[in-house]
Amino acid sequence: MGTENNKLLSIILLSYFSKERIISCYNDVSAILAQENIPFEFIIMDDGSTDTSFDIALDLEKQYNNVFAYQLSRNYTSNYSWFAGLSVSKGSCAFAIPDDEQQPYQTIVDMYRLWEKGHKVIIPNRIKRDDPFFSRIFSTSYYKIINALSEITYPEGGADLAFIDREVIDILNQQIHPINTAVVPEIFRIGFSPVYLPYERPLGLNEGKSRWSFKKKVRLAKDVFLSSSTFPIKFISGLGIFFSLVAVIGIVFYTYIRLWGNPAFWGVPTTGWTSTIILIMFFGGIILFSLGIIAEYIWRIYEEVKNRPGYIIKKKDE
Repeated sequence: MGTENNKLLSIILLSYFSKERIISCYNDVSAILAQENIPFEFIIMDDGSTDTSFDIALDLEKQYNNVFAYQLSRNYTSNYSWFAGLSVSKGSCAFAIPDDEQQPYQTIVDMYRLWEKGHKVIIPNRIKRDDPFFSRIFSTSYYKIINALSEITYPEGGADLAFIDREVIDILNQQIHPINTAVVPEIFRIGFSPVYLPYERPLGLNEGKSRWSFKKKVRLAKDVFLSSSTFPIKFISGLGIFFSLVAVIGIVFYTYIRLWGNPAFWGVPTTGWTSTIILIMFFGGIILFSLGIIAEYIWRIYEEVKNRPGYIIKKKDE
C-alpha cells in the first residue's frame, strides 16, 4: 500500500444502487473535512450494483485525485463491502459511511479528533433513532440478545459503524477471515478499549426505511450471534445433563415402586400410550433442534476450511 500519511483518513462509502447519492455524499464530506483541514481519501466500494452507480464512481475518480472507485463481483452486503474497503485503504485511520446520510458527517470530525488524542477504536452509538416501529423492536431485541448471550457487548442503542486506527485495520486485513461475520463484532473482540460517541440518528434519505431485506437482517443476526457466542452449544450440554438427571431419577423412582411400592397406588398398571407418544415427540424435537444448532457450527467450520475469499474486487478496465 505504500507509506501511509500520518494524518490521512480513509472514508469508505458503502455504495449500493447509489447513483443519486455518490456525488452529493462526496461533496458534503469533502466540504466538512476541508473546513477542518483533515486530509482524506474517498474510497467508493460498490457492492455489485447493476445500475450506473459504478460508472458515476469512476467519473468521480477521474475528477479528483483522492477518490478511488472499486466494485465487488456481486452483491455481498455492506459488511463484506466494508472489509473490502479496508483491504485497499491507505490511511492511518478509517471510517465507513452508508450512502443514506443516516450517519451525521459532523461525527466524522468528532471521531477524528478523538483518534488524534490516541484512541484506536471509536464507536458512534445511537442514543435516538427515528426508525419505523417494527424496525426499532427488531433492533432493540437483537442487541439485547447479543449482549446477554454472547461474548461481546454493544452500547445502548446499538452500533454498526466504527472509526478505527491503522493498527486495527491491519489486524482485520491480515488476521480476520471475513466469512459469516461482521466488522463491528470483530472490532469488539479485538479490544483496544473502544470509546463511544453518542449521536442522534436522523431519518436520512430513505426516511428511516432500511434497504436491507428482512432475510438479510436475519442472516446477519444469525452470523453475528453464532460467531460471537457459545451459548447454543452450552445450552445443548445443559439440556442433556438436565434430562439425563431426570431420567436417572425416574429409573430410581420406578425401580423402588416395582420392588417395594404398591403398583396399584402409583398407577403403574396404566398403559400410558398418550404420555409415551408425547415424550417421544418432545425428546425427538429436542434432538433435532440440538442437531440443527451443531450443524450450524459445523457448517461454519466447513466454510472456514475451504478458505474461500469473503469478497472479490473486480479488476478495472484499463
